[in-house]
Amino acid sequence: MSKTDTDTSRDQEGLGAAGSQLSTAPQDEISTPPALGVIGWTRWFWRQLTSMRVALLLLLLLSLGAIPGSLIPQTGADAAKVEDFRAAHRTLAPVYDKLGLFHVYSSVWFSAIYILLFVSLIGCIIPRTWQFVGQLRGRPPGAPKRLTRLPAYTTWRTTADPEQVREAALALLKKRRFRAHVAGDAVAAEKGYLRELGNLVFHIALIVLLVAFASGQLYKSDGTKLVVEGHGFANALPQYDDFKSGNLFQADDLVPFSFDLKDFEGTYEVSGPNKGTPRTFEAKMRYSEGAYGKEKSTTVKVNEPLEIGDAKVYLVSHGYAPVVTVRDGKGNKVFHDAVPLLPLDGNVTSNGVVKVMDGYRDAKGKKEQLGFQAFFVPTFDAKSGTMLSQFPALLNPLLAVNAYHGDLGSVNAGVPQSVYQLDKKHMTAFKDGKGKLLKKLLQPGDTLTLPNGAGSITFEKDIKEWAGFEIVQEPGSGWALGGAVAAIFGLAGSLFIQRRRVWVRAVRGADGVTVVEMAGLGRSESAKVPDELGDLAGTLYDQAPGAPDPDDNPSPTPDPQVVPAEGAEK
Repeated sequence: MSKTDTDTSRDQEGLGAAGSQLSTAPQDEISTPPALGVIGWTRWFWRQLTSMRVALLLLLLLSLGAIPGSLIPQTGADAAKVEDFRAAHRTLAPVYDKLGLFHVYSSVWFSAIYILLFVSLIGCIIPRTWQFVGQLRGRPPGAPKRLTRLPAYTTWRTTADPEQVREAALALLKKRRFRAHVAGDAVAAEKGYLRELGNLVFHIALIVLLVAFASGQLYKSDGTKLVVEGHGFANALPQYDDFKSGNLFQADDLVPFSFDLKDFEGTYEVSGPNKGTPRTFEAKMRYSEGAYGKEKSTTVKVNEPLEIGDAKVYLVSHGYAPVVTVRDGKGNKVFHDAVPLLPLDGNVTSNGVVKVMDGYRDAKGKKEQLGFQAFFVPTFDAKSGTMLSQFPALLNPLLAVNAYHGDLGSVNAGVPQSVYQLDKKHMTAFKDGKGKLLKKLLQPGDTLTLPNGAGSITFEKDIKEWAGFEIVQEPGSGWALGGAVAAIFGLAGSLFIQRRRVWVRAVRGADGVTVVEMAGLGRSESAKVPDELGDLAGTLYDQAPGAPDPDDNPSPTPDPQVVPAEGAEK
């Protein structure tokens, strides 16, 4: 090895030794960093989870996760739409199933975000609450030694005693709703604690909203019922036409009540471009709470539900129920009732079926079942050339029927079937004398006689109306509303209330004249601190007016002007 190489090696070793001597870090820490361990990682995870940054991120994820719930059909809301979506999207539907997009709000991933957000908010609130309680129990801090360094500052000289100035300042600040006390030679005051209170209220309100939303989804119930005039409803599961509920809902959770629909009245625009548009829908009812409650009268309107406990009864739909009478071949009445028909358009053109399940026998005494397809228009106009209603009110009602006989289906076997559809697989249509399908347009009071003495169907002059009601029970709705209102007020308080501190120092100078110093500091971004301090200084100056300057100037010191201190941000 050459002499040059040897010198170079020695220089490098010397530099390494010098570098290690200059380093202030222990050698073992540089080489092997300590492991956090289980407790360390747990603390780190908890600090990250309870940080405001993570809470906002989880809130954003929760909002994004709720979007598929409003765009994709949900099993809990409408299972029929979900099945239609599966049939129309054979490839996409299995992917949605694996991701839980058909039941977003009960899926594992949405529940995980929900619970993590809940825990994060609680972890944020508890330490801040204790800190806020400590601030309320404590006193504003004493005045700094050099008030001139604060953003807003003013001073003047006065002949008043320092104690007198401090007492006047203390009374003034308390009058302006500052928390104030005398600390040494100065008065310390602070105001704006409601800002932090508003912040805490906002976060607590978010927790209330989360709890209310969860309880509403788990314990809610939503059902519909069609009620004809003169009929009633009792709030029990068998009474509903359609019913869905949350996962933790029990039948005993239903609010006990019942009502009878006495009369339904609807009014419509009779002329102009909005002809036929509904003006009012009113359902006059008698209801009672509980099993033996006293009956009361009420009128339910659109967006004006009947409220009983946690349950609300909404008026959601309306239609007509023509009263029909069916007689068998021997003239015996086998059916007499109002048949609700479903509207097809805005003018309440309606259709439905009449089913005679039992008691019918034809002229030969053969036992069969009858079915009639019914098509109803409340206002028929022959000049229109169509079998469509021209107005939603009962001006010229007309009922068209087609008659069938045979087997309506295995109703008695427990197989469900729609009351508004006719299963004609095992039915035979009645034919007229020409071999064509028997059908007839009936006005109120008209009768369609079935061929071969099979009986008849009569469209009675009495036409009743029906109303569709939606009975909703959401136990957490009141809490959700209260939480939303509290969140708004809490957020407004945290945004618009400014927390600030004011100090007033009064000391006697070497010449025996009292020197008054006032300074203010905003704990949050606020441009009002100089203005507020100027107002306070002007009021205090009136009680402790200025003294002559040390150079024996006979003119009094002018009113104090609050200016930013040297070096402070303007």
